[in-house]
Amino acid sequence: MRLSLKILAWIVGVLLVLVLALVLFVALFNWNRLKPTIDDKVSAAIGRPFTINGDITAAWRREPSEPSLRSLIPWPTFTARDIRIGNPSWTKQPQLVQLDALQFRISPLPLLLHHIYVPWVQLSNLHVDLERNSRGQANWQLALQNNQQPSSWKLSMGTMGLDKGEIALDDVQTRSKLRIGMTPLQQAIPYDQLVAQATSESRADVGHDVGRVANSAETNPDLSNNAKRTAYQFAWSVNGTYKGAPVSGDGKTGGVLALESATQPFPIQARVHIDTSKIAVVGTLTDPMHLSALNMRVWFAGASMAKLYPILGITLPDTPPFATEGHLSAEVHMQGSRYSYRNFRGRVGGSDIGGNLEVVTGGPRMTLTGDLHSQVLRFADLGALVGAGNPAQKQERGDTTPQPGNKALPVEQFHTDRLKTMDADVSFDAARIEHPSSLPIDALSTHVHLDNGVLKLDPLHAGVAGGTIDGNVQLDSNAQPIRTALDLRARHLQLKQLFPTVPSMQNSLGEINGDITMNGAGSSVSGLLSNANGEAKMLMNNGMISKTLLEMAGLNVANVVVRKLFGDQTVKINCAAADMTGDNGLFTSRLFVLDTSDAIINVSGTINFHDEHLDLDVVPHTKGLRVFSLRSPLYVKGTFKDPDVGVKPWPLILRGGGAVALAVLAAPAAALLAVVVPSRGQHNDCQQVLTQLRNAPQGNVKQ
Repeated sequence: MRLSLKILAWIVGVLLVLVLALVLFVALFNWNRLKPTIDDKVSAAIGRPFTINGDITAAWRREPSEPSLRSLIPWPTFTARDIRIGNPSWTKQPQLVQLDALQFRISPLPLLLHHIYVPWVQLSNLHVDLERNSRGQANWQLALQNNQQPSSWKLSMGTMGLDKGEIALDDVQTRSKLRIGMTPLQQAIPYDQLVAQATSESRADVGHDVGRVANSAETNPDLSNNAKRTAYQFAWSVNGTYKGAPVSGDGKTGGVLALESATQPFPIQARVHIDTSKIAVVGTLTDPMHLSALNMRVWFAGASMAKLYPILGITLPDTPPFATEGHLSAEVHMQGSRYSYRNFRGRVGGSDIGGNLEVVTGGPRMTLTGDLHSQVLRFADLGALVGAGNPAQKQERGDTTPQPGNKALPVEQFHTDRLKTMDADVSFDAARIEHPSSLPIDALSTHVHLDNGVLKLDPLHAGVAGGTIDGNVQLDSNAQPIRTALDLRARHLQLKQLFPTVPSMQNSLGEINGDITMNGAGSSVSGLLSNANGEAKMLMNNGMISKTLLEMAGLNVANVVVRKLFGDQTVKINCAAADMTGDNGLFTSRLFVLDTSDAIINVSGTINFHDEHLDLDVVPHTKGLRVFSLRSPLYVKGTFKDPDVGVKPWPLILRGGGAVALAVLAAPAAALLAVVVPSRGQHNDCQQVLTQLRNAPQGNVKQ
């Protein structure tokens, strides 16, 4: 028994001597002797010159956070001053990193198990210069040594703190020059207090309340108990240019970043202006060494969603000024990341928008999925999608394409190059559409598919004037110029709802049905129609035509034609039938007939979208004998912008008598019979008119 006690005493004594020796060694050893060795080892490991120009010192301090008796054990604390990491020879700045001091602590007990545990690291006055040249060489890409033999030692990190610092970026490839400065706050700001402040400031900054969300843990998932206990310690600011656009911003962060903890959040708040776009965030980052958790409330605002492409890399359409507010969460990994913008609400022009979006990276292209919805969509806000708008609106969204004075169709180019950068699967639904009286579209829904540069809107559905327009649109950006194909069907469009402010139309019981199938190549609306091929068919049953109606519809050419034929009176139309075919932008009338109580009016000729030129003949055929004949046959020539409507110099075609039969119209009339849709219990005059034209015997054309 005495021998055992002696052995135990010797063991304890040896351990105490070793601990005492270690303490004395750490305290008394001249650590500066190791600087050449440390410099050489680190330089070889990172492939850059590494030097410690100041002193290396060590001290012993207890760790009060350790439990029970372990809190009495002193931990060594090391400080290295004036550290430099050099740059390659091609850079403008001599140093990549400059650091006044680096301080860290090591837990002694895990060393017995070959485990180096560094609970905290403190950086003092950090300065970083990041550079990338036109050849793609970046000074932050370190040539780390690849050690083939696994080490028996394990390294883990706790938290990292910073008293102040500055980061400069000079990136030639992205035309970006940024300078970020960080300074400590005079007084820490509680997390939940700054969330409320940042929310108020961000909403005011975007100029619109895009959807209030209560400041609570229920509606803000980032307000966890851990986050509420976190305080903001530092203020930061950024200035410079990003991709050639001016950048300015500021924000706040926490003081201590948990490098490997998946539970301790690091608070971040920012408000940044990039050109005309604004981004504001408030939330937390967790586990930054693995970039696995981002949990924030985010505001976006700007002149057009398309201008977010250089910032986010996400292809979005041209829009009027917009603002959104929602919750952003992320899981960021080297192999691929997932970003979710959920339960967001906002506005685009005068329209509201909301929904959920998710971006996934890691494949050949990033993928955007989600669902969008709008309670009230202003039709005017869709004009930017096809290049419409006045010069001020175009300039606001960044369009620099001048609209020629002799062109009526928009020449603004589609941004097709961006369609190849990502894939998409997004649904959109607008419950109600706010529209001008001349265009009563009531609802809109579609499914957007984007796959390797091919964009499809399929299905595409719109509720229009008590009826529907259905079909699909496809745009292939892999072809140059881009190829577009569309197939649309209009059914049961009620005439009185199409023109609700025209008194004469309120007595109309008819409707419009039609089909359009077209394909073409072009990088704008004008270019697409200039090369269009396809056909368009339309039937109008039991309607009215008047000067007021045509003026409200903006059909100036038709207004002049009707006024020359009928004067200013309202004319009842039993049936209007049109069948046109297009070849390389030239649309030819196969059948264009208006059947009135007094006459049948035949329109023949061409509409050339290539040079926006009209070449039409309008010939009236009177039914039976009339005391007053119709006006002379007319011609319609000139351009879309400057049409010319005049009277034919040759004699009138008068009093055709009875049933007018034009044999050349028989085949097109037969083709249009397929477009006649049952009119919900109402009489359809078009079917009778088309049947008469189809069955008309050849040679029975009466003048």
